[in-house]
Amino acid sequence: MAADGDPAKGSPPASGAEVRALLRPSSFVSTISDDDEGFEERAFEPAEKVVVSVSGDPDEERLFYASGGRAPPFSWRKLWLFTGPGYLMSIAFVDPGNIEGDLQAGATAGGSLLWLLLWSTAMGLLVQLLAARLGVATGRHLAELCRDEYPDWARRLLWLMAEVALVSADIQEVIGSAIAIKILSHGLLPIWAGVVITALDCFIFLSLENYGVRKLEALFAVLITTMACSFAWMFVETKPRGKDLIIGILVPKLNSRTIKQAVGLVGSVITPHNVFLHSALVQSRKIDPENEYEVREALRYYSIESTMALVVPFMINLFVTTVFAKGFYGTKEADNIGLENAGKYLHEKFGGDFFPVLYIWGVGLLAAGTSSTITGTYAGQFIMGGLLNWRVKKWIRALITRSFAIVPTIIVALYFNTSDSALDVLNEWLNVLQSIQIPFSLIPLVTLVSKEEVMGVFKIGPRTKIASWTAASVPIVINSYMLFDFFSSETEGLLSSSALCAAVIAYAMFILYLIFRGT
Repeated sequence: MAADGDPAKGSPPASGAEVRALLRPSSFVSTISDDDEGFEERAFEPAEKVVVSVSGDPDEERLFYASGGRAPPFSWRKLWLFTGPGYLMSIAFVDPGNIEGDLQAGATAGGSLLWLLLWSTAMGLLVQLLAARLGVATGRHLAELCRDEYPDWARRLLWLMAEVALVSADIQEVIGSAIAIKILSHGLLPIWAGVVITALDCFIFLSLENYGVRKLEALFAVLITTMACSFAWMFVETKPRGKDLIIGILVPKLNSRTIKQAVGLVGSVITPHNVFLHSALVQSRKIDPENEYEVREALRYYSIESTMALVVPFMINLFVTTVFAKGFYGTKEADNIGLENAGKYLHEKFGGDFFPVLYIWGVGLLAAGTSSTITGTYAGQFIMGGLLNWRVKKWIRALITRSFAIVPTIIVALYFNTSDSALDVLNEWLNVLQSIQIPFSLIPLVTLVSKEEVMGVFKIGPRTKIASWTAASVPIVINSYMLFDFFSSETEGLLSSSALCAAVIAYAMFILYLIFRGT
């Protein structure tokens, strides 16, 4: 994404100091918390970063300035070196919560919402490009910048909101993995046992980071490939009509009966912790934020990589929605289908000869749940380290982050182990909790990428700013509608209504504070 208001291009400056002065973050960006005695938390230590050799050829940077700042020829080798962070980010688009939203949308609305799936993914891409831009241009991630941008009470409140969203998403992801383990074990392992297994394998997989971030990225490539192959197999087995698929993608349709599923699709695209995560992951490459050539080159390849990465989850979501649209749209099971019983319904509907569709579904769901729990724990480390600047080892921070989710998840698993309907109600509440937190990542993100003292010459211009605020406003408005609808049906009595009213006022005031402080 190019800046709208870039400075005049020409010959290289006489001194590198001039460029560094333009690009150097403001003094508040370099401030270290008073309670940490000179220590500042970093997303990646210099020795952990991948060398991308962006300016390995000394002539490339000279030609960059001599040509008026035009980008050098595209390089597949460089794209490969930058490939990785976008695929970790893309996991949030296919976590078990999204998968459940897809299957419910397909079962109740058929293929009529596929166009919305496409455009909501495009909106999510814009948000993630902004997060990548922030991380590359400043050399710091969103949580770190929020710590310096906002007063102590506000950043602690932002941390609390981010943790609530993270725990809510993590419970869904861990439960999704546990359901998959129950399916693949033919019911021998109950959900609570699957929760314990998921908690342990998360730490095992995260230990791969000790051998280099590229090893962890390779693991995610395997998990994404597993998901894609599993759900693609189901897609082929159900033999959907190509004409219906094309019409669903290209022709917008929406009515009062499908509005709830539409809201769920759009709302699930933006996950608050994923915005924090991507702004940190892009720092896994060795880029000098004070070097204009390196930053522009990195932004170019990260934009391509993120776009390519989101094509995969879009296809996975498309497969799931189409499979359940073909099998259950217009049937009596459509209103009752959920993540827990979806495998049973698929098996009854499609069966399977050599590879039963139930187990193919279980493999795909397990890959989705496992990958999303790892990225959730990863994001929690960055959020905690950035907003609180805790001086602790990464494995300790991972343990703390994991414990926040695993303890309530085990309680949930034991309580809901025999109740499918209760699990669906729980998922509704968890979706609400995540929706409430969306403004507290999007508003700071758009605010920071718009500020010249933070971004230097890489701040977004007026047109990109309008598009960004629009992309941020859509999920906020849509989720406000969902929250109003949900709470109006759940709250009764004067006391509960009064408490809800007070909470809404406080919530709205904090959002307005974030908006007007930035503008």
